Amino acid sequence: MRIAQLANFVGPTSGGMKVVIENLGKGYVEAGHERVFVAPGVRDEVIETESGILVYVRAPRVTDQYRMIFKPWRALDALDRFRPTTVEVSDKWTLSPAAGWAARRGVGSILFSHERLSDMLAMWARQSFGVEVAVGALNRRLSKAFEAVVVTSEFAAEEFAGTGARLELVPLGVDLETFRPEVGAPADDGVLKLCYVGRLSHEKSPQLAVGTAVELHRRGHLVRLDMYGTGPDEAMLREAAGDVEVVFHGFVAGRDEVAKRYAAADISLSVCPAETFGLAVLEALACGTPVVTSNRGGARELVDHTSGASADPHPAALADAVEELLPRLGADFRAAARRRAERYSWSRTTQRMLALHEELARTVAFRVPRSGPKREGRLR
Repeated sequence: MRIAQLANFVGPTSGGMKVVIENLGKGYVEAGHERVFVAPGVRDEVIETESGILVYVRAPRVTDQYRMIFKPWRALDALDRFRPTTVEVSDKWTLSPAAGWAARRGVGSILFSHERLSDMLAMWARQSFGVEVAVGALNRRLSKAFEAVVVTSEFAAEEFAGTGARLELVPLGVDLETFRPEVGAPADDGVLKLCYVGRLSHEKSPQLAVGTAVELHRRGHLVRLDMYGTGPDEAMLREAAGDVEVVFHGFVAGRDEVAKRYAAADISLSVCPAETFGLAVLEALACGTPVVTSNRGGARELVDHTSGASADPHPAALADAVEELLPRLGADFRAAARRRAERYSWSRTTQRMLALHEELARTVAFRVPRSGPKREGRLR
């Protein structure tokens, strides 16, 4: 097979979605298939690599971190050039026309849903009025356009209820070789070490992590919170931290280094109630670091009583959850966290995705009209 992956919002400091796309792409190539990745870039460029063909489409910057392809036909031109057998689209906006392109050519199409739009947009806009209606209409349209919609948790699947989508639940994985307890350990100095790894933007709820540390400090704990990531809310978070020891490290390059930071913490705070999965949860657990998460969202499905705790997404409740874990911190708890992560491997995720790609490559081709696909018009 030749699998084309398409995405917006991927860049040098991207987080979870980039990790997913790269690990799946690597798995496709290692399984003997061809892979083409179409993404926004500074300029039009095609690069051949060991992990497949990278096609960059010149696109404007929409934030300091991300670019977005606003002219979808330019991405479709890349598909015409490389003629994939299936397409896997990690974007619900400007790249969704790839579904129509695929249908007209007898090519299987998969929408990989990385976020629950109703929650993410409500948190970003800080209001929910009107969001659910608009997102519901969009999801119904996407469900009709794509042959299958991949979700990574039961929480993520809820957004597509009643849309008629063919849903495939495919949990993600973690690199168990890079993320492992042996890469580090928390210092035994009497300070409770917490960490947060993720974008410093309101829709990711970093304010809950800071608020939890502030609340623990108020209760008399010696606490340090290490924040790893960049984003527009950093100044606000620094102000919210006050005199509590909250250290902002910025973006950490290299997965090996990220693993060391996880392993050096007593507890990882992955507290966003809108996460559809929670790669940061698995990475922390794989390093032997217990996790406190929100009791709502996909991340909650990854944490059980052996590996952490969950609570209402409020600083006081999350601080209660941290305090519940304190008597259990130690080697046995860290070993249990690691065992929890070992249930999730990228090889299993890749196998399930390849099975779906193979099915669609076999079946969708028979639906092409005998007259053949029409080439859509282009506006330059």
